[in-house]
Amino acid sequence: MIEMRRAQRSFGDGLIAEEVSDLREDWMRHADQVLADEQIVAAVYDALGKRHPKSRRRGRLGVPAEVVLRLLILKHIRNWSYGVLEREVRANLVYRDFTRVGAGKTPDAKTMGRWGVALGAGVIKQIHARMVSMAQRNGLTEGRRMRVDTTVVETNIHYPTDSSLLGDGVRVLTRTMKKITEIVGEVGTKLRDRSRSVKLRVLDIARAARSKAKQGQEKLKRAYRQLLNSTSRVVGQATRFSKEIGAGVKQSTDILQQLALEGLRAKLDAMVPLVRKVMKQTRARILRGDTRSEGKLVSLFEPATEIIRKGKAGKPTEFGKMVKLQEAENQIVTDYEVYDRRPNDADLLIAAVETHQARLGRIPRLLAADAAFYSAKNEAAAIAKGVKRVCIPNRSTKSPERRREQKKRWFRAGQKWRTGCEGRISVVKRRHGLNRCRYKGDAGMQRWVGLGVIADNLINIGRAMAKQSVP
Repeated sequence: MIEMRRAQRSFGDGLIAEEVSDLREDWMRHADQVLADEQIVAAVYDALGKRHPKSRRRGRLGVPAEVVLRLLILKHIRNWSYGVLEREVRANLVYRDFTRVGAGKTPDAKTMGRWGVALGAGVIKQIHARMVSMAQRNGLTEGRRMRVDTTVVETNIHYPTDSSLLGDGVRVLTRTMKKITEIVGEVGTKLRDRSRSVKLRVLDIARAARSKAKQGQEKLKRAYRQLLNSTSRVVGQATRFSKEIGAGVKQSTDILQQLALEGLRAKLDAMVPLVRKVMKQTRARILRGDTRSEGKLVSLFEPATEIIRKGKAGKPTEFGKMVKLQEAENQIVTDYEVYDRRPNDADLLIAAVETHQARLGRIPRLLAADAAFYSAKNEAAAIAKGVKRVCIPNRSTKSPERRREQKKRWFRAGQKWRTGCEGRISVVKRRHGLNRCRYKGDAGMQRWVGLGVIADNLINIGRAMAKQSVP
């Protein structure tokens, strides 16, 4: 059974709160007011109540929704893992008081991980929208100014090469088939472990790739052919394993083991098409010289990962998802979006203005963005919507009038304020972990980005409210 908040605080809770009252950071005092909001806590309560039927009325008493919310946000405020979160909350009285764990038992890391999945991206969006409305209600942001930028949040994968992807596929398929063999024994197709030979071929490819000579390139192609041949045999064996499980050749009399067998079969069926796709793109690149295959797969474990190039000198190629962040006054992120496919920055501007109007109830007076968002059509559409000053540079203009316009004091001041977007992106990546997503899948990316943005907003709202309270 779950509840919104703890019905009654214990003597130990009050003692902890009194002892740490002067140790809490300034933003924490005001963040308490935000996290205590009924609508925010109710959103978490509803999400937790949907995990199991009648969980709101039956079963042993679980962790209250308010505690769940605060623990998950603290994790992203400090950019901790669930294991570190459990250890720090257990050991630190300030964190016990902030999360409302108090003198009670700290939940374990696995339990907290299941809470994060239960919340989902939709609930996190609701929490973020409510925080933005509370910031506006408290006078922290009015929506007179708006700045927008995009960045890449990388997925948690190793640097992709064709040989390493083929090695990953063989490793996963072989490991799965070994588990099947442990359950059913030597029935049907027998497993032949090619892991060692595949590993040696991957090492041969790594050594041959260092050479630019013609002889080295021939050796590289020969090693790739051997690797593809071994991988093809492993894929064929995995396909036969799957068919034999479906036909009942490989089966178990134990119900639980049979369920495990079906799960392993589903894993084979999901992995085999991905490995075949990697084999296809490897043949195209290595043997036919085609380096621009459409929809290239860069990870077997995060297949939705995109190859994104944004022209950075230090990291020309990134592997992840494109994310948009737009801000108003006091560094409040008013909206974020994770895109399934990388869009053109210029296509996002007008939609961002409309979102700003829907979220804050007004069109911004100043709109600032970098040159990637510029187009004459965008500038005209923004002015037509009521934006007074569109501060987006046109780097390729040859018009003397346009160049003079971009040198005016208001334009330079707007661009100076726009550079705060770069600082905000740096902060959410460095402080809240948005440089690399540690959750799995598209839903995990949505949750990771949303919780990171909420954590950053909570700190900025708390600091702005602390300044307001100073006489």
